[in-house]
Amino acid sequence: MHLSEFRDRLNDLLDHDEYASADASANGLQVGSVEPADTVEHAAFAVDGVEATFEAAAAAGADVLVVHHGIVWGGLDRVTGLEYDRVATLVENDLDLYVSHLPLDGHDELGNAAGLADYLDCELVEPFGEAGGVHIGQRVRAETPYTVERLRDRLSGLDTGGKPVDVLDFGPEEIEDIGIVTGGGADWIREAAEAGVDAFVTGEGKQKVYHEAREAGVNVFLAGHYATETFGVQALADLVATWDVETTYLDHPTGL
Repeated sequence: MHLSEFRDRLNDLLDHDEYASADASANGLQVGSVEPADTVEHAAFAVDGVEATFEAAAAAGADVLVVHHGIVWGGLDRVTGLEYDRVATLVENDLDLYVSHLPLDGHDELGNAAGLADYLDCELVEPFGEAGGVHIGQRVRAETPYTVERLRDRLSGLDTGGKPVDVLDFGPEEIEDIGIVTGGGADWIREAAEAGVDAFVTGEGKQKVYHEAREAGVNVFLAGHYATETFGVQALADLVATWDVETTYLDHPTGL
């Protein structure tokens, strides 16, 4: 498959145009020549686009690395220092870089929130987590209500790098309706409270989360930024494998 076709199919599938004005990330192909000879026979997938995953993708023989967190956020004024090293690693290994950030959070089939909902045996109710006119999460309903302890235990099964799941148990003991914004979703506590959910699940918090959760009477589960954002790239890897492209998933947990 030619790189341009690979890029265009993912762009369309993930509705990148819809998220363009809301996302600081330069979604789509961030590094790649799209020359006539630039084809994709082997695609690697990882959460973070960093030297460690670039090197692992190159060692696996991949032509392109698909990640959730890329290297361009709101413009790239200079390619020096860290940025130079990362770009150099890609170029030296003839490795292209494709990125999908917020679109891969909110997609209702392939997204991180949808994947986490499936892991929790929940059904999707409606989009959740409004950001710049788009949604980056999901409101879901558990098939069998959780207790606070049981939901914590289930989330502890994620790839947290050994870090415990932090819980602010300020809401009801029985949890059925859940708001999910993966990664750094602390800013959506108030939306969770307004939606009347029993719990809000995200990756990491801020100091203000404790007080907002307590005052709003919402349970908050902080299950790890990395751990809650592995679902999207793994779903993409499964999909791309049906395109007659070899795929490799690279797990590089941060414990954060």
